[in-house]
Amino acid sequence: MAVHQESPQRPDTTARRGRLAVGGLFLVNGFGYTNVVPWIPWIKNQLELSNTALGTAIAAMPFGALLTGMLAGPLISRLGSGRTAVASGLLLAWVLPLLALAPGWGALAAALFAIGCADAWMDAAMNSHGLRVQRRYGRTIINTFHAVWSIAAVGGGLLGAGMAGAGVPLLAHLTAVAVISAGVTLVAARHLLPGPEHAERDDGTAPPDSGRPPRPPLRGLLLPLALGVLLMMAGGIEDSAASWGAVYMRYELGAAAFVAGLPFVACQAMMTVGRLTGDRLTDRFGAVTVARSGALLTAVGLGTALLLPGPATAIAGFGLLGLGVATLFPLTLAAAGNVPGVRSGDGVTLVAWLGRLGFLGFPPLVGVVADTTSLGTGLWVVPAGGLVAVVLAGALRPRR
Repeated sequence: MAVHQESPQRPDTTARRGRLAVGGLFLVNGFGYTNVVPWIPWIKNQLELSNTALGTAIAAMPFGALLTGMLAGPLISRLGSGRTAVASGLLLAWVLPLLALAPGWGALAAALFAIGCADAWMDAAMNSHGLRVQRRYGRTIINTFHAVWSIAAVGGGLLGAGMAGAGVPLLAHLTAVAVISAGVTLVAARHLLPGPEHAERDDGTAPPDSGRPPRPPLRGLLLPLALGVLLMMAGGIEDSAASWGAVYMRYELGAAAFVAGLPFVACQAMMTVGRLTGDRLTDRFGAVTVARSGALLTAVGLGTALLLPGPATAIAGFGLLGLGVATLFPLTLAAAGNVPGVRSGDGVTLVAWLGRLGFLGFPPLVGVVADTTSLGTGLWVVPAGGLVAVVLAGALRPRR
């Protein structure tokens, strides 16, 4: 299969520094809030929150992302993807300590709402800037950025668990995380790519005599929609191990508490492997083939585990799920940033916003089916999502 990238070229110093800078932004984004996750039981106890109150407070984060996420496009258009990512990263860093200072439910929900907003803006902006760097490289590097995010997320969760277990005060811990995150963000800001936002594009999106991209035809609007649905599938599949892996192991298969957590670990570990190797595979076989094969592996892997229920098969199934879905999220965002006639920031913002619906929609859907039948049956929603992704993977084919 022909490679779907420009001919490889030796990146210049600016491009290499830009790649490190974008990697730093992905690190900050993945590292920040994951430090909080192990502290959630402590926060619940400290504020004397019911399960319902805690759940609604946490829901403020995705609600903020969905409510304000579409603002990322105008921000990127006005400020540039680099400045938008840096500003959002600094906001994300310095809201974290407010979680430790929250006196009650309202303040906790407000802080989580702000984190959701900052995360949505930073997500769109850093991916948009990563695509600028990728175009300078002339080959695929977007999967590596998401691998950095995965590694940082695991590191943040481990650090948070360690600090909570050691009895370090939450405010001191999150303040230190904020200082580190802000420092990395400011260093990254000095090495991001200069110049206009669409300087590296050659598809006429930003012609020299116009500050606006040409309006795409109505038929062209179907592509972002297809990419949005594809990202919804990717988001729902990725989230399944975190939302249901341990519950399925514990209550459906009777696994011990430690073993119950292994599906999530297997999924994250294999997802990281998939993202570290995904760039070369994409350049060798093309985005469509890699994404379609991965989505099929996801469906077959977890589907087989559900047909042959057992702790070992479940761990293996979620591991294959992580490996299969690894490149789907970054490749879809990359395609969204390259839609002809659409500014990169607008394309990434719209598709990322739609993708967040997958994170919100899949868990309740699995839960409704599980309450009606069983969790083993409910989890078939995930392989079904993989098959939908197989069909939609054609939307990743580059267009001129």
